[in-house]
Amino acid sequence: MTATIDWENLGFDYIKTPYRFLATYKDGAWDDGVLTEDNVLHISESSPALHYGQQCFEGLKAYRRKDGRINLFRADENSKRLNKSASRLRMPDVPQELFLKAVTDVVKANEEFVPPYGTGATLYLRPLLIGVGDIIGVKPAKEFIFTVFCMPVGPYFKGGLVPTNFIVSDYDRAAPNGTGAAKTGGNYAASMLPGEEAHKQNFSDCIYLDPETHTKIEEVGSANFFGITADNRFITPKSPSILPSITKYSLLYLASERLGLDAIEGDIYIDHLDEFVEAGACGTAAVISPIGGIQTKDDFHVFYSETEVGPVTKSLYDELVGIQFGDKPAPEGWIITLD
Repeated sequence: MTATIDWENLGFDYIKTPYRFLATYKDGAWDDGVLTEDNVLHISESSPALHYGQQCFEGLKAYRRKDGRINLFRADENSKRLNKSASRLRMPDVPQELFLKAVTDVVKANEEFVPPYGTGATLYLRPLLIGVGDIIGVKPAKEFIFTVFCMPVGPYFKGGLVPTNFIVSDYDRAAPNGTGAAKTGGNYAASMLPGEEAHKQNFSDCIYLDPETHTKIEEVGSANFFGITADNRFITPKSPSILPSITKYSLLYLASERLGLDAIEGDIYIDHLDEFVEAGACGTAAVISPIGGIQTKDDFHVFYSETEVGPVTKSLYDELVGIQFGDKPAPEGWIITLD
């Protein structure tokens, strides 16, 4: 049974699905968690998540295969990253067993909302960890909620695999030695104003430079950046203040092992964009979004084309999406298939 939805015209918007998973941490331990139909979290008004941003989250997707089964892509890596964020924000680990149970239970309970194969749509899952309880001082919570909810989504950037343009921002996404590598809401709240300013100028989003020197590309809005050089190098920025994208590390592997490129993390200087013949943004939500051009203060640099996808970017997209939907062989451990 499949829900009645216009799958091919989905945006990236919240849709209430029937079930979500909820677990609580109290007295130093997690309970077993339950599936619930209640999409409202009931928490104290003094919860540290509300006042001091003691929260972090993840994003991952479920994919309908051609044979009707469902794939989860690298969910174990999302579990690891959530716990790295939690550690930075003084929150308890969510055991990987609990994380994977929550994710799989939510997918199975909402299976009718997993979009049909061939529509290009997916089921997006949002694991969320928040500090709750009656605390008003600036200190870690003693109680926590871990929840996972889901919704069917289309492309994050409108149009799917078509090039879009970006503009370099004067704002910083993160501070040196700050929380840039944690997937915490404060980083995203700070990005709303620069993103809005970029949209007003008809750009898809903004490019953030490194906060220390403002000479190197760090992130593309809420996604990671990559560039392809004329001599077949795949380069993505390396910095302690970049969110470690699971999609990015997957592309580094695929670029090297499947396409034979020299795949590295390294510095990408904003005044050396002419080294790159293709560029893109990547992430769970964005998947791969080709970058047509980047506006700096002095120049608008076009990569492969403002209207056509470059051949290497297209090949990377085909490999990644093929693995996710079960059409191409996956590296060991990348896929969990639900019957």
